[in-house]
Amino acid sequence: MYQALTFGHSVVRWLVLLSLLYSIYRAYRGYFQNLNFSKHDNRVRHWTATLAHIQLLIGILLYTQSPIVSYFWKHTDEALEHIDTTFFGLIHMVLMLLAIVLLTIGSALAKRKPSDREKFKTQLLWFSVALTIIFIAIPWPFSPFANRPYFR
Repeated sequence: MYQALTFGHSVVRWLVLLSLLYSIYRAYRGYFQNLNFSKHDNRVRHWTATLAHIQLLIGILLYTQSPIVSYFWKHTDEALEHIDTTFFGLIHMVLMLLAIVLLTIGSALAKRKPSDREKFKTQLLWFSVALTIIFIAIPWPFSPFANRPYFR
């Protein structure tokens, strides 16, 4: 089960990133070109948040099954001395949870704004901040904190 969760988490990561980048692009374009917030824009906003929530659920399941996380919580004092263990036991989880919360708030706020321009502006701001945090918290192959391959 752990391997399937790891693979699923790895694959869905790319879906979240692509949808988030596309949402930000649509919001940027809509805001600066003063476009109407279309049904397509609303669907993109909604599905980006939904994919992020699916990724969060997979991540929570993976967190409960991970031997690294298990070691971190059983041997916290020792584990804190190793950045790889600390990253997966604490940093990754906290930053990703924060990013999903910001994404959810941004999605909800954008949906409720009265004007199209405000919807685009709200989505652009909140989704961009969430994406920045996600980029920091992903264990990229080149990351100094913890590195993993692009697909596992």
